[in-house]
Amino acid sequence: MEHAVEQSVKHNEARVDTVLVTPPAERKEPARPASPSPFLAKVNPVARIIGALLLCIPMFFSLDVVSASVALGIEFALLWIGGINPIRVCRSTWPVWIAATGGFISVLLYGRTSGEILWSAGWIVVSEGSVYLACATFLRVGAIAVPGVILALGMDSTDLADGLVQILHLSPRFVYGGLAGMRMFTLLQEDWRALGLSRRSRGLGDGNAIGRALSQAFGLLVLSIRRATKLATAMEARGFGGSAPRSQARTSRLHPVDWVFFAISIAIPFIALTVAVMTGYWRFSFQGA
Repeated sequence: MEHAVEQSVKHNEARVDTVLVTPPAERKEPARPASPSPFLAKVNPVARIIGALLLCIPMFFSLDVVSASVALGIEFALLWIGGINPIRVCRSTWPVWIAATGGFISVLLYGRTSGEILWSAGWIVVSEGSVYLACATFLRVGAIAVPGVILALGMDSTDLADGLVQILHLSPRFVYGGLAGMRMFTLLQEDWRALGLSRRSRGLGDGNAIGRALSQAFGLLVLSIRRATKLATAMEARGFGGSAPRSQARTSRLHPVDWVFFAISIAIPFIALTVAVMTGYWRFSFQGA
């Protein structure tokens, strides 16, 4: 009887000391919303960054209405097919349109003068050429920035970090350190509020507003340095400072949908620039505005 009890105790101790780990390939995690578009949600975050570069970089070399309008029209149509209607696209990218409007006004008033002069006042000269370049600038900013903003919407920073390490083979110490810093950056607002409340409770919040802000900013800097030191120590304790190969809790790899996305990202500027060249409207952007 005593022998059976002893065997049972040993079995229970062995069971407690055993940690069961599920392989990454067999791990089932709940899907996180990664984009307002169902298609883009399936694309790997690293593929979304690479696709955005493939789509936007060729457009930097063109400054004409045709290529920019064709690219922008295709982007809106594909986003609509992918589940994001044009109204939502404009609503999500309103800073882009403000920047595009600013570029339109500056080029319109101070761009290169060519063709018939429509209006002038001192240094300001509005001509047919400046109107054309202003419209091209407006559309070009939209064609370059809109897909970048939409592709970044809903992107999970943890999935991006996993992809940078496993697909692009960047340094885990750098990538996950940056990820941890981004996570801690969201706490600055709460820390600022807590510091303000603590200073007020000690009677230090009724002085000069500028001096109070500077003193509180210094306290926030000290608090951030202390937190960063603790975070660095914790990451070193988990082996982020070593050179040994690391295992991955989540597997990140490219799938066929990512290659389809690459093909679409290359096709959009290719079609836009081809149409501009064939119609004779293509203009090299570094000729000046």
